[in-house]
Amino acid sequence: MNFKKQCYRSVKSIILGCFLLLAEMTHGQTIKPNIIFILTDDHRWDALGYAGNKIIKTPEMDKLAQKGIYFKNAFVTTPICAASRASILTGMYERTHGYTFGTGQIKQAYINNSYPVLLKNTGYYTGFFGKFGVEYADFAKLFDEGDSYDRNGKYKDRRGYFYKTIDKDTVHLTRYTGHEAIEFIKNSPVNKPFCLSLSFSAPHAHDPAVDQYFYSDEFNDLYKDVKIEMPLLGEEKYFNAQPEYVRKGENRTRWHWRYDNPEKYQKSVKGYYTMISEVDQEIGKIRQILVEKGIDKNTIIIIMGDNGFFLGERQLAGKWLMYDNSLRVPLIIYDPRHPNHRDIDDIALNIDIASTIFDFAGLEIPEIWQGESLATYVEGDNPVKSRKEFICEHLWEVDIIPPSEGIRTEKWKYFRYRHDMDHEELYDLEIDPLEEENLVNNEQYQSKLLEMRIKFDRLASKLEADKFISSLSINN
Repeated sequence: MNFKKQCYRSVKSIILGCFLLLAEMTHGQTIKPNIIFILTDDHRWDALGYAGNKIIKTPEMDKLAQKGIYFKNAFVTTPICAASRASILTGMYERTHGYTFGTGQIKQAYINNSYPVLLKNTGYYTGFFGKFGVEYADFAKLFDEGDSYDRNGKYKDRRGYFYKTIDKDTVHLTRYTGHEAIEFIKNSPVNKPFCLSLSFSAPHAHDPAVDQYFYSDEFNDLYKDVKIEMPLLGEEKYFNAQPEYVRKGENRTRWHWRYDNPEKYQKSVKGYYTMISEVDQEIGKIRQILVEKGIDKNTIIIIMGDNGFFLGERQLAGKWLMYDNSLRVPLIIYDPRHPNHRDIDDIALNIDIASTIFDFAGLEIPEIWQGESLATYVEGDNPVKSRKEFICEHLWEVDIIPPSEGIRTEKWKYFRYRHDMDHEELYDLEIDPLEEENLVNNEQYQSKLLEMRIKFDRLASKLEADKFISSLSINN
């Protein structure tokens, strides 16, 4: 090839490269997808219109479920915010990462292998706004942009949710988080894909307040003329079936705060639904700014709850226990590049989020992560169809909440309390999805009980072993 032709081809390549870069900048698109992960606080699986709830108004989340992948059987492995969020960050069970309330800061080795750190190192532009929920002093270093905030506990009234400002106007935290998300998207680099993690404090009750639920004034009358049905399993017998330490524990204390008379129950559930509806509105605003910036067709949206929630079932409130009320959460994945709606029966878990984000980003998933990627559901695959069981656990050592552990399969649930191994519960979920009849003392099910004990112990031992192996791996 002569010099003239070489120069011609070089110039042609430069012009083509400039053209492609200009096209990319003009359309605000990147080769890799943008990813928005939205986490809601205390959001149970059926507090969603698409899940069959005829009362709650969640049109934006419903649209994403209708157009995307909706997981009917999504669960958290630990039903409390601190441990669940650590599991989301690290892709690991609580028994492995060892973090929950009262354990001090999450260990640096696990943070080093968390999805935000690894993703940022690959060139993704990263952001986080809202409730981080994991104690870590160097939060500011984890993301390119970030702000960690939650309800303000020093206020025992609505100011717990109303203390952040936009243009000097005090707004609800949900509005503030939506605003921060929009500003991040507006100003994100056009030559980099972004991953934005949003963690709404809503619909978590503001525990120090007499009125537990607070929201923006425009939502005051949203459920005004609605009557909420009383909870299933709300009769005294289901409460009396609990061991004494549950009957006298925090689940019962918070039931008195929220549900112990019909008027309080109506107000609390309506407040809970209203806060979810306000989050839903912010999701609509976020989707609109994606359209305005021209990146909606290349932005994946994932929505999940950090744990389930009792709405008076068994005359209890809160989460923490091993019933599905605590464990089951909404999960939606919307990928506009693959607009193929599917309702999925397979078991999906919070520990899958990190792997799913990495898979969408085209990155190699770390071997030490214990979750699986859900990404290829959008392409028609069923990547976790073979998952038939998972460990559920709540290991926080605190007097007012009994630590517990168990295993859930597609058909069975077994759990026990760690300081009272004689109290066990066993349910056939296929014929008893509400977990009404404890089969532990039924002679017909003693072999199943033994099988579930052995299965739990085997899996729990593996998670303990993984903790040792992963500690070695991530420190070498």
